[in-house]
Amino acid sequence: MNLEQLQGFVEIARLGHFTRAAERLHLAQPSLSRQISSLEQELGAELFHRARGHITLTAAGEALLPRARRMLADADAIRESMAELADLTRGRVRLGATPTLCVSLVTEAMSDFHAAHPGIELHLTVGGSHLLIEQLTGGELDMALITTSDGLASGSTALIRTPLLIEELVVISSAAQPAVTDETTINLEQLSQLPIIAFHENYDLRVATDAAFRASGYVPQIVVEGAEMDAVLRFVERGLGVAVVPAMVLLERPSLRSVRLIDPQLTRTVSVAHRSDVNPTRAATAMRRTIVTTATKMAEHNPATLRFIDMSAQPAAD
Repeated sequence: MNLEQLQGFVEIARLGHFTRAAERLHLAQPSLSRQISSLEQELGAELFHRARGHITLTAAGEALLPRARRMLADADAIRESMAELADLTRGRVRLGATPTLCVSLVTEAMSDFHAAHPGIELHLTVGGSHLLIEQLTGGELDMALITTSDGLASGSTALIRTPLLIEELVVISSAAQPAVTDETTINLEQLSQLPIIAFHENYDLRVATDAAFRASGYVPQIVVEGAEMDAVLRFVERGLGVAVVPAMVLLERPSLRSVRLIDPQLTRTVSVAHRSDVNPTRAATAMRRTIVTTATKMAEHNPATLRFIDMSAQPAAD
């Protein structure tokens, strides 16, 4: 049974005539007759009473007709849905991102994407890179923006991971208070003498800064520990202390000032990842392009602390 057979059957039932139905469907009558005969053979029942100049449905034909109409309507709905997905008027993107990226790159990218494709549903999952990798592997996300800080592994999974940005970590303080240094940079020894707002221990940023302090032998003066990104930024704005954050976090935050961290300089790599065994949907591919465009603009506006990585390079497989 196929849709052409069902369409021919429904048209004959509507017009009560093989020839007129064939003309309506732009078919030769013998071709339409063969389709119906094939359908009847497959179903094991005659569908029409055939009389000269008058065609009526048999009991089997009457039973099939409403089902055939529903099947054709479903097929039309499927074609329409597929066309809408192809045209990006409908669809869904399940994006995962780390908390620090959600207050910078993701906010800008999702805003631009929604303006261009308002019919696409956007689902955002916020979590650490390790959690996002697990969800990608499990099929819960279409793509994720993950980070790797100074050599810390992002996990070994069946993913395609394409580096996007290299971002410096900077020291931020309240713009309402005196600057923590008169210089444009600060080193780890100087940082260890300042009150520090520390992230929750499961943040990659916390792991990276803790490792740097251990390697240097300096001990940080932590005044608040275990905060999430929004809380860290608010604590710093209120003057409770300083924090080590990615440079992009300062986007449109005039209440904060930053100074570059050196000796050592800490960086992280922002990558966009998806499963290697799943082809991205058109909506996911469009979101990826938007993310790349947004990242490029942000790097151009902040060349001192952000470096865009050419996406035309061969993606890396974890």
